[in-house]
Amino acid sequence: MEAKLNEDDIARLMSNPSADTRAELAGKIASQHVDLSPSERAMAEDIFRLMAKDAEVRVRKALAYQLKENSQIPHDLALVLAKDVAEVSLPMLEFSDVLTSGDLLAIIRGEDADKQVAVAKRASLPEPLANALVDTHNEKVAEALAGNPTATLSEAVLSRVVQEYGEMDSVGKKLLERGSLPVSITEQLMSKVSEQLRVALMARDDLSPEMATALLLNTRELAVLGLSEVETDAVRLTEHLHRSGRLTASIVLRSVCMGDLAFFEAAMATMARIKPENARVLIDDLSGRGFEALFEKVSLPRAFFTPMKVAISISREMAYDGGEHDRERFSRKAIERMLTHYGDLGVSLEATDLEYLLSYMNKLPAGGQNTPE
Repeated sequence: MEAKLNEDDIARLMSNPSADTRAELAGKIASQHVDLSPSERAMAEDIFRLMAKDAEVRVRKALAYQLKENSQIPHDLALVLAKDVAEVSLPMLEFSDVLTSGDLLAIIRGEDADKQVAVAKRASLPEPLANALVDTHNEKVAEALAGNPTATLSEAVLSRVVQEYGEMDSVGKKLLERGSLPVSITEQLMSKVSEQLRVALMARDDLSPEMATALLLNTRELAVLGLSEVETDAVRLTEHLHRSGRLTASIVLRSVCMGDLAFFEAAMATMARIKPENARVLIDDLSGRGFEALFEKVSLPRAFFTPMKVAISISREMAYDGGEHDRERFSRKAIERMLTHYGDLGVSLEATDLEYLLSYMNKLPAGGQNTPE
């Protein structure tokens, strides 16, 4: 095609040919807009304004498609196309940098979900628009926003998305695929997403083994307390962590010190490649050779043997009192007794594990009903 408008083009357009011809010319003229002289560009823009009022959607659609990434078109023309029906407006809303934040904000508030989704896909979307999109309370909009890697999503915006849409796999999956997530957002997601996504979340490269430990055990605690809807399959989770190299000795040690025997048993079974019920029998055999044989099979640091044995004994001896925050008090009491044995029996713990247990215990409530020992 010629890069310039010619008299034949104008004649064909003015004679009101078929809609197909008008659509063809709309695309041709719009695609050549940047190569025109100032006088030709002024003429083309007048033609664009006429085409933007064309009764045929296909004509306006062809025009919008060609102009969507043209930064030289007049603002009034871009806005007319952006306010058109979805077929015409969506390319402009997603790509045009001629539209202002004010234009886009008004369109977001117009309650047209398709247009809101298009705005959510824009490159380098600023935070005020991201906030406005969350205000739409629309899952499709949230999914598009979470899946936009260039959108400026602050911790506050991400938190809003997680709290409102985190339980929806469509949104959770997009959040999980983002390049990086603040730790607080990862923690919120742990208690919201499905088990399948939770397992994938634990395998993220930007989540250190130490943070994985804290999030994993905290999430399981919340589930037991009924503070979240999480129902984690301990065996499935430990198997995944083991495959991804994240079933660390610290995770295993900390779980048993906090009284989470279900996770501890599943972890030992996974590492030993035996059935969970068989691992449970061996763990229960503290006075004989059962637990020691299992411990040796999984090749944990020898320094962990005594603290694990003491922690298992403590958990077996203790019971829930049935009162409010029962599980929290149980964990606190278990850790307190674990740390008492740490001093009395010379139990060997890594400094990071000891610090973690002390920090966790200090977050748990004290007092209330007594926990039987």
